[in-house]
Amino acid sequence: MKNCLGDYIREVNVRNRELKVTNLLGLSVSKEFMSSIANTIGTDMSTYKVVERNQLVYIADTSRRGDKIAIGLLDKYDNAIVSQAYTVFEVIDHEQLLPEYLMMWFRRPEFDRYARFHSHGSAREIFDWDELCDVQLPIPSITRQREIVAEYETLTNRIRLNNQMIQHLEATAQALYRKTFVDNIDKENLPEGWRMGTLGEVCSKIGSGATPKGGKGGYGKTGVSLIRSMNVFDMNFCYEELAHISDKQAALLDGVTVIEKDILFNITGASVARCCMVPKDVLPARVNQHVMIIRSKEDFMQYYILCVLCSKDAKRSLLGMSQSGSTREAITKSEIESFEIMIPPKGILKDFTNKTDTIFSHVSIQIQENEKLTESQSLLLAKMGQ
Repeated sequence: MKNCLGDYIREVNVRNRELKVTNLLGLSVSKEFMSSIANTIGTDMSTYKVVERNQLVYIADTSRRGDKIAIGLLDKYDNAIVSQAYTVFEVIDHEQLLPEYLMMWFRRPEFDRYARFHSHGSAREIFDWDELCDVQLPIPSITRQREIVAEYETLTNRIRLNNQMIQHLEATAQALYRKTFVDNIDKENLPEGWRMGTLGEVCSKIGSGATPKGGKGGYGKTGVSLIRSMNVFDMNFCYEELAHISDKQAALLDGVTVIEKDILFNITGASVARCCMVPKDVLPARVNQHVMIIRSKEDFMQYYILCVLCSKDAKRSLLGMSQSGSTREAITKSEIESFEIMIPPKGILKDFTNKTDTIFSHVSIQIQENEKLTESQSLLLAKMGQ
C-alpha cells in the first residue's frame, strides 16, 4: 500500500532574522549539502532560510540540473542557512516516517524521473510543493524503516572509509613523488643524468576522441565503455554515468582505443586538467572529444607522468593554459605535446614505478570495492519500491 507524502511532511519557513546562523550551504544534484561558493558580500543574510538537523531541502527549479533533482537531508550539521529560493521541509512525526528513510526514497532514480516528468513551466520547469506532496510511496513499519536505514548506512560508512583510505594512498603517492622529483631538485642545475623535455617527446600517443552519432541517445547499458569528462577526476576514475556503445560504434573510434594504464586527461570545460589512470575493469574503452589519451613510450613512465600532471605546480600551469583562450576553458593537443616536464634517469623512474604500482593497486582494490558497495546500495533503493 502506498501513502501520500503530503500527509507526512510540512513546509518550514524560518528566516535568519537575528543572524545567529552563519553556515551557508548549497545543494548539489548528487543530493549532498556543500559549502556555498556564492559571493555574499553586501547580501542581507537575515532573509536566508534556516535549516535544522534532520530537516530536508529541495530546489524546485529543475530546468538546469539534467536528469536529477537537487534535494538533501541536513544530517551533518545542527543548523545552516540556505538561499531563499530553496524549499525547506520536515517530517511531521518521526515515529511514522524516518527522515533518513525518506531521503533514501529521494535517492532513487525513479524519484528523479518522476520529479522531472511532473515539472512544468515555459521559461523554466518547476517541481512545486504540491507536486512533491502528491508523491506516492510505501511506508513500512517504523521498525522496518530503521532496519533498512541501518543497512544503507552500513554500506555508506564502508564507502566513506574506503574513500578515506584512497585519499591516504593517493597522498602517499604524491608525497613519494615530491620527495623523489621535487624536494631538493633545482631545475636550473639538474643532477647528472636528469634533463628537461616535453610530454610529446616521451609519449607514443596524445589524442582525444569523438562522440558517436546519435549522442547520448545512442548509449547503452552494456558494450564498449565510452569515457567522458564526468568520469575523470584527479587520481580517480568515477564509474557513475559511465556510457557504453556498440561494437559498430566503437569500430568508428578505433583510433582512440584505450589500453591498460593509459592516462585520461580532460581538455575542456569546468573539469579541464583533471586526470587519472584508466581502471582495467572498464576496458575495452574509447574516449569522447572532451578526454585525451596520454600514453608514454615506456611503461615505467606512466605513474610518473600521472603524478606530474596532478602536482600543484603542473595543475597551476595547465589551468593557466586553459584560460588563455577567448571562448572557453580548453587545452589543445599541441599544448599538451609541448608541456615541459623533467625527465629523470630510467633507474630512478623504474624504482618510483615499482613503489607506486603497489600503492595504486591498493587504490584500485578500494575503488572496485566501492563500486560493488554502490551497486548494493542501488539494489536496496530499488527494493523500496516493491
